[in-house]
Amino acid sequence: MVMEPCSTDLSNGDEINISNLPQQPSWKHSVNLYKYQQFWFYDFPLKGIIQFQQNFIPQPTDIFLATTPKSGTTWLKALAFAIKTRTQFINNDSDHDSPLLSTLPHDILPFIEFVYAYGKNRDPQNPLLATHVPFHSLPKSILNSNSKIIYMCRDPKDVLVSQYIFTSKHGDAEIIAFEEVYEKFCDGVSNYGPFWDHVLGYWKASLEFPDRVLFMKYEDLKKDNCFYVKKMADFMGCGFTVDEEKQGIVEKVIELCSFEHLSKLDVNKSAENRGDGILTRGNESYFRKGKVGDWANYLRPEMAQRIDQITCQKFSGTGLSFL
Repeated sequence: MVMEPCSTDLSNGDEINISNLPQQPSWKHSVNLYKYQQFWFYDFPLKGIIQFQQNFIPQPTDIFLATTPKSGTTWLKALAFAIKTRTQFINNDSDHDSPLLSTLPHDILPFIEFVYAYGKNRDPQNPLLATHVPFHSLPKSILNSNSKIIYMCRDPKDVLVSQYIFTSKHGDAEIIAFEEVYEKFCDGVSNYGPFWDHVLGYWKASLEFPDRVLFMKYEDLKKDNCFYVKKMADFMGCGFTVDEEKQGIVEKVIELCSFEHLSKLDVNKSAENRGDGILTRGNESYFRKGKVGDWANYLRPEMAQRIDQITCQKFSGTGLSFL
C-alpha cells in the first residue's frame, strides 16, 4: 500500500524562494524561522529539505529514524545502528571496535536534510537515515516506496526545556528570554514545529500503516529498554534470535547505547564547536541529562498545566496521550 502524506502541499520541483515565505522571529535574536508546508524551519535546513523532497531516491531497505528535535534522537540513532550492525560489532565480542565508541551518533547517521543542505548525497551503503522532517513534508518518493520509519516523540514539556537549553548554549546569536520562548512554543513557533502537528503526522501514519511506521515514546523506551529494543529489531527486519537473547546480546546493545556509557566517551565529551548550519556546538551538548520529567525544574505549575491542556486539546480523539 502507498502511504499518503497528511497534506498534499508537497514541493512540485519548482524553485522556491525562501525569503518570500512567511517569517517569524525565532528563539534567537535577529534569526528568523520560515513557514513551509505548515511548519517552521531555519533557512539552512529548509534548503536541504527542499532538495531532499525534489531529489531523494529511496532504496527498498531504507529505514528512517524520525523525531522532533530534542526527543531522544541521539539515543535512537545509536540503538538503531547498534541493532543493525550487532553481528559485526557485538555478537562476535568485538564491541570495542564499534564506531559508536569513537564517533558521535549524529556523524554516523547524519540528518538527511543537512546532507542535502551541504550539497551532498546519501550514502547508498547505509540503509539507516535520520530526519526531523515532518511526515507531511517527506518526499513523495519515500511515501510511494517500501521504506520504513521509526518515529520517537517525547513529552512536550521536556522537549521545550531541552530545546531551550540546547539553543541557549550554542550558536552566535543570543537566545530570547525563556518566557518568550515558552509563548512561541505554545503558539507552535519552534524549530520543525508546531510540535503537536509533527507528532500527530507520524502517529496517524502509524495507525494506518503499522507495518511501515513504528511509533514510540521516549518515556516508554526509558521504562522498558529491552522490550522496545527487541520491538525495533523486529520492525527493522533483523529480530534477535533465541541464541542471541540467551547470550545477552540485547542487554549488550542497551549498555553500549546507554546515556551513562555514551556520555562518558572521550568523543562525546568534546566541547570543540562543530558547524551545523544555524547552530554551532560541541559533541558534549548532545548529552545533557537524558532524564524524564526534568521540565519540573524549569516550568512553573501553571506553565506545565497550559502545555498539558494544549496537548489534550490537540490529541483529543486520536488515542495518543502523554499524561
